[in-house]
Amino acid sequence: MFAPTLTIDVGAVIANWSRLAARHAGETAAVLKADAYGLGAALIGPALAQAGCRRFFVATADEGAALRSVLPTAWIAVLNGCPPGAERDFAGHSLIPALNSLADAIRWSDAAHKSDRRFPALLHVDTGMNRLGVDSADLARLVTEPERIGGASLQYVMSHLISAERPEAAETEIQAKRFAAVAASFPGLRTSFANSAGLFLGPDFASDLARPGIALYGGNPTPGSANPMRPVVHLAAPIVQVRAIEAGETVGYDASWQAMRPSRIATIAVGYADGMPRALAGRLVAQHQGRGIRSVGRISMDLMTFDVTDYPDILVGDAIELIGPNHGIDDIATEAGTIGYEILTSLGRRYRRVAKSV
Repeated sequence: MFAPTLTIDVGAVIANWSRLAARHAGETAAVLKADAYGLGAALIGPALAQAGCRRFFVATADEGAALRSVLPTAWIAVLNGCPPGAERDFAGHSLIPALNSLADAIRWSDAAHKSDRRFPALLHVDTGMNRLGVDSADLARLVTEPERIGGASLQYVMSHLISAERPEAAETEIQAKRFAAVAASFPGLRTSFANSAGLFLGPDFASDLARPGIALYGGNPTPGSANPMRPVVHLAAPIVQVRAIEAGETVGYDASWQAMRPSRIATIAVGYADGMPRALAGRLVAQHQGRGIRSVGRISMDLMTFDVTDYPDILVGDAIELIGPNHGIDDIATEAGTIGYEILTSLGRRYRRVAKSV
């Protein structure tokens, strides 16, 4: 009765993928890294595959191997690439690495030659992120000396957008021009460019394979505008105690909140160990039947407290909505001074998780 419940609307994930795919002339993949942004790749991946998604991206080799166990025939690419010495495991699980440097590309090609095969791969070219990706000097060598990676069967050339959520950013247009030049250096090779927000940037960011992530899970890919995606996550926690305190009494660690009037304080069994950042203290406005309920006092490891003085009908056992249609992941991220990605991927394992398919 008193277990906080995290409901994952798988049907909404499918609807979001379908909506994004409809915007894109090329194929649309799904990014399932970080265990499908914390919601469960083993749950989300097969559902998307059944809906028609054929290509999937993860971040690491372990994520790829885990996804392969539930998607035995799917195309799975690993964005962080293949670590040295893991080539045989990659090939054994039919994982496709993003080649993030010339050294990566040569090592992958050499492993293919030793197996007397050609191993599929993506070529990740850096266009300004300065994180992973082949730099301009190594790119020039790859263009002029393609035989150096003859064992790699390149399926796509890709890059990663820096500021797709800000269409006005100068780097966004610069990246589009740089990527167009990169694509021209590999005539006939398919391209992969747009992420969630990139799908809303227009034809200069279209490619053969889009890679949406956060938008699949209900995050807003167009900050500043209405969210075009359906909400996916609903997180609610029942009140485990309501107590009356006098004016002048304090709540929580460090006595950081003091009642200015006789007050009623409701406690729920959710804390920072469950993915609610301490920065939400005093900022989180949760919901109860459409009414805003503000958190008070410190957020502790396992508990949070709310001022429900103005709502005498709120009782023990009533549910407080932390994330839902009236208070989405981007809302809670704004209150915490972070981003929806961090909120989603931090949701803890103590919730009772419920999958909703329609």
